[in-house]
This record gives sequence, structure tokens and C-alpha cells, in this order.
Amino acid sequence: MFTGIVEEIGKVLRVHKTGNSSFIEIQAEKVLSDVHIGDSIAVNGVCLTVTKFSSDTFRADVMNETLSRSSLGALKSGSPVNLERAMSADGRFGGHIVSGHIDGTGTITDIENDGIAVWYTISASSDIMRYIVEKGSIAIDGISLTVAKVTDISFSVSIIPHTASQTILASKKAGDIVNLENDIIGKYVEKLMKPTESTFKSDKITMEFLAQNGF
Repeated sequence: MFTGIVEEIGKVLRVHKTGNSSFIEIQAEKVLSDVHIGDSIAVNGVCLTVTKFSSDTFRADVMNETLSRSSLGALKSGSPVNLERAMSADGRFGGHIVSGHIDGTGTITDIENDGIAVWYTISASSDIMRYIVEKGSIAIDGISLTVAKVTDISFSVSIIPHTASQTILASKKAGDIVNLENDIIGKYVEKLMKPTESTFKSDKITMEFLAQNGF
């Protein structure tokens, strides 16, 4: 599990792609201070497993499913990436619950300066937009951010200078693709409210049931 607080910006050294498997090699520093084989590191919001490492690099295998569902397939040598280690049990919960299993991608449609802040507007599919609410949380390329505005086809976030300087958002431009992960709580609530026919056949959770029990 991650919190969406990016620890450092790494640099892609190599992306090796074959028909059935791929791996990515990334230069880093801070996230390697206590790394072990099998550890999880979020790369632009995608949870990857460390399979090999040195004093300043690590390698992770990337499945075809991950390449097709995320923007990792577009990475190349020299690409900057957001990096975050999995949350430690005694760490601070600075962002929100981020699983590292992204829901899909969005497209930056507009970037607008507003004093010291910068507004980013991102369009996304209806499957993603259905879980996005104003003042709710969203992970963009692994960055925990608060949604400021929502329309039927897009949402906007306002970025402070510190966030821009510590992440790759500052290098993004209109038309760029970003990884998106919805707040997982909304997805669980929807699942409980609309169980399948094979689930809770006699004990379905309904609005009436919730009202009767004080919710």
C-alpha cells in the first residue's frame, strides 16, 4: 500500500520489451536506501516488484496487462518517473490509500497558472469519472491530490509549487497521458450496494436497510 506522497523523481535507464515480457531499469537514490528483492515500489503510480538492484538502480518486470492499462508502455530511456516505496507500518499517512493498481489513464487537456498554483484539467473515461467527486482524492501518476472541480468528462486539480517541484507534473504538457487511480473506498461502497445475484442472495444491502440501521 502507498500514500501518494512521492519520495523522489527517478530516471528510466532502459526499457526492454519482448512479445511476452518486459522489464524496466530505473536510476534512483532515496527509495534504494533499504531496498530488498521483492519489495514494492510505485513507478508513476504503478506498483512494481523489485527483481534486481544495485547501489543506484533497480529493475522490475512489467506484465503486458500493466503496459496496456497504464502509461508505462510509453516510457523510454531518460524519462523521469515518480517513485514511492510501500508505506511502512510506522510511517505517516500523508496522502490517502493508494494501492498502486491503477484504473486507467487520462489526458491532460489544459494547464493554467493561477498565482503561485497551477491548475491541471484531465479528461477521463466514464468508468473512471464515476468515482471522482469534488474534494475527494485521486492519484495522478502516483501523486495523492484533491479534486477541485468535476464535470461529466473531466476533473481539475490545483497544484502548489512544492508538489510541482517534487514530482514530474511540472514537466507535463497538454496532451500528455497520466495514470489514474480512483479512491478505493468508493469502489468498495459500490460493490456492497450492488452485489451480484450470486452474492448475498437473501441479505442484499439496500438503501432501506442502511436507513433502518442508522446510516
